[in-house]
Amino acid sequence: MKIDGPVWALGAMSGTSLDGVDAALLRTDGEAVFEFGETGYRPYSDAERAVLRAALGRWPGEPGVEAAAEVVETAHAELLCRFRADLVGVHGQTLAHDPRGRGTHQAGDGALLAEVLGVPVVWDFRMADVQLGGEGAPLAPFFHFACAKWIEAEAPLAFLNLGGVGNLTWIDPSAEAPEAEGALLAFDTGPANAPLNDLTQARRGAAFDRDGALAAAGTVDEVMVARFLDHAYFFRMPPKSLDRNEFPDLSDLVAGLSDADAAATLAAILVGSVVRGMEHCPAPPERVLVTGGGRKNPVIMRGLAEAMGCAVEPVEAVALDGDMLEAQAFAYLAVRVARGLPTTCPTTTGVSAAVGGGTISAPQGR
Repeated sequence: MKIDGPVWALGAMSGTSLDGVDAALLRTDGEAVFEFGETGYRPYSDAERAVLRAALGRWPGEPGVEAAAEVVETAHAELLCRFRADLVGVHGQTLAHDPRGRGTHQAGDGALLAEVLGVPVVWDFRMADVQLGGEGAPLAPFFHFACAKWIEAEAPLAFLNLGGVGNLTWIDPSAEAPEAEGALLAFDTGPANAPLNDLTQARRGAAFDRDGALAAAGTVDEVMVARFLDHAYFFRMPPKSLDRNEFPDLSDLVAGLSDADAAATLAAILVGSVVRGMEHCPAPPERVLVTGGGRKNPVIMRGLAEAMGCAVEPVEAVALDGDMLEAQAFAYLAVRVARGLPTTCPTTTGVSAAVGGGTISAPQGR
């Protein structure tokens, strides 16, 4: 696919929080952001979410994976057919992530979606990175770099995504390109909303802790927080990445606490893991811009603000959309793949060299 200038690309993201599919249009040439377009959201039903949960940690051919892929493909097709775009980038739903072992597995067939939508679809973004020794995650940092340029940032800053798993992108906006030396450092900080969501689902039948009300009513078990933050992961140097279920003992750790105390403790663990991660940044950021569902939890945001030595703000403070930033990232990355530009580099995933990931599937006859 030949791209000579800015095009309208459509990105789709289904995150580890298992809430649903986000979609967003972005006008870009894969380097600069020119315009943000319309967005959309298709939530998973409780039944669909149960199918996805049952397939977590499983690999192609294992029980439940085919049913999960059908859920993912159906949801994406229903949402993405509402948009018109020149190119589509689809992340899919991560079911398993083991970059140092079996690899990485995202459910959702991009070739099938290309036939349904009638436009080229870029998908399977992580595999090439993993095959070249990278972690395969996080993938949004190159887009975060473009956003830092778009907001005309002058001093180092960080984007903190609090989805199911937390990830941090430190950026030097004076760099010429995201793959330039010293431009970026990115890594997963630790568990974010996933354990909180699992807790409220299991104990309260609620998908998440709305407005942090449950955590606000509880008391943090500081001993448990300190014990958890002694995990070897937090002492590993970045880049590094996590699977959603990397810490299976986390739910057991808070099993004896009341609902409110457990939620408060999990929120404190999230904050503590981010603070640990900030210690790896090459220089203190002037501000931390928070995206993902965690920015809507006042307990988490207050905890981060109290623990950091800089401003902590939702990305809406700079006119970005924290609900759609990940979807926009895959629109941006799709254009980079189509242009043959890198999508990851050693300081974002630990890959051996800057590499462009992703498979392009065009509809038959195009």
